[in-house]
Amino acid sequence: MGRRTGRLRTAWTVFAAWSALAGAALAGAAPADASPDGSVTGYHRIAPGVRYTEFDIPAAAGVAHAHVVSVDLSDPSVRVDLLHPGAVAARATVSRLAGAQGAVAGVNGDFFNITETQHPGVAATGAPVGPAIAGGRTLKAAVPDGQRFGPALPPGTSTRDVLGVGTDGKARLDSLALDGSVETAATRLPLGGLNQYALPVGSVGAFTSDWGSVSRVRATCGTDTDRAAPCSADTHEVTVRDGVVASTADAPGSGPITSGSTVLVGREAGAQELRKLSVGERVTVRHQLVAASSGVPYRFVVGGYPVLRAGKPLAGLDGKTSAVRTAAGVTDGGNRLLLFALDGAPEFRGGLTIAEVASAMRGLGSVDAFSLDGGGSTTLVAREPGSASATVRNHPSGGVERPVPNGIGVFSAPAAPAVSSVPSVPSVSSAG
Repeated sequence: MGRRTGRLRTAWTVFAAWSALAGAALAGAAPADASPDGSVTGYHRIAPGVRYTEFDIPAAAGVAHAHVVSVDLSDPSVRVDLLHPGAVAARATVSRLAGAQGAVAGVNGDFFNITETQHPGVAATGAPVGPAIAGGRTLKAAVPDGQRFGPALPPGTSTRDVLGVGTDGKARLDSLALDGSVETAATRLPLGGLNQYALPVGSVGAFTSDWGSVSRVRATCGTDTDRAAPCSADTHEVTVRDGVVASTADAPGSGPITSGSTVLVGREAGAQELRKLSVGERVTVRHQLVAASSGVPYRFVVGGYPVLRAGKPLAGLDGKTSAVRTAAGVTDGGNRLLLFALDGAPEFRGGLTIAEVASAMRGLGSVDAFSLDGGGSTTLVAREPGSASATVRNHPSGGVERPVPNGIGVFSAPAAPAVSSVPSVPSVSSAG
């Protein structure tokens, strides 16, 4: 675990002082470094435009300890992108992902398909809930709301909600919906999913080489409103290679998908339509993610859900359940991103409610804020001064990092190396 860079102070004093420093940073002032005796007086520089600090937050369940990385997106040497293990249906720890991709800092990302106790014989895929874009490449779309893992969504939000950074270099909250089709000479079918662990009832989903080698059976289990509902008995799978139907099967399969191939999985009405396709028939599969509010293409996107918009907490946020949390905040017109994670070690397990997370992010200067996966997944890494790699700075629950499907990575010039695959974990038995 990473060594603390400053001793603890009185909760209200430290939080108030840090909030003032955050406000100064938003106004353009340079945040202070650590004082000579090591006590927290502001950020600790990680790289140009990237700084780290930690502090106490008083909360209903007791004092929580937070770790924050501040990222100046207007600095040309800084970029933010998705941490991921090279496949949608795969997991690795944040520290390993950061090391493999050369990130100087990062946090865990989206909620994910962590367990499958309701479907005997079906393994958890480890795939995330919401949309994902890495390096401008679309990896996946969102599962139906009723199929998500994680706490209840605030009213008015959905699995399509994202935090992203556009080609303009600015961070923002948005919502991304899948727009896609399967076309033959005789018909055009709407596409209901892209590399998702759960497909809408009656739909057809597309799986590409980005999915990985994990079984696609889970995509046909549950319903749009009930994650625990039985797997569908009416399924069909079609493999399209270089625009031509190469093979068909009565049930979803597993194994890697070759580049240039797309596997179509149908359930119920979607399966019935796929059965009409014949080997050798020409098929065109199209898909894109369409933004609800931004006309700027995204370089990076991660799923979760908003807790703060335009400086105001969303209505209906849970103010009762305290837990270890991860969040991200946007301020300074999208030019600054704040990455936030709590300690999960026993002495700091009081945690925050989602309502308290929104309040804390606003206190740090965030105008918009986004909740990411928490509990045992909460991990923040940052490079120590003089170190070549990022190390874990918070104390993850249980004392060990949980493998996760993705995260938010912070990179500093020179450009980080291309994504390299790291050993993944197929499933985990405990939810967080």
